[in-house]
Amino acid sequence: MIKERLAVLVAEVSDGAVTAQEALAATVPLSALGVTSLAQLRLIDAIESEFGVEVDLSEDGLAVLDDLDRLAGHLSAR
Repeated sequence: MIKERLAVLVAEVSDGAVTAQEALAATVPLSALGVTSLAQLRLIDAIESEFGVEVDLSEDGLAVLDDLDRLAGHLSAR
């Protein structure tokens, strides 16, 4: 459920450059699909608003944003 919702958020913040289906099926980092740094910032905001968590802005925390599986696992662990 979390992963599917995150995929929808990725599609929204990328203004459709990456569809939810593409995000779910990705075998490469989301940035390789076209998720820009601006979209990542928008994704951080969306995640913080929707899930009520604070996204770690360290290098390791930002790396999680590039992998939907890792991001979903990170959020479900909270």
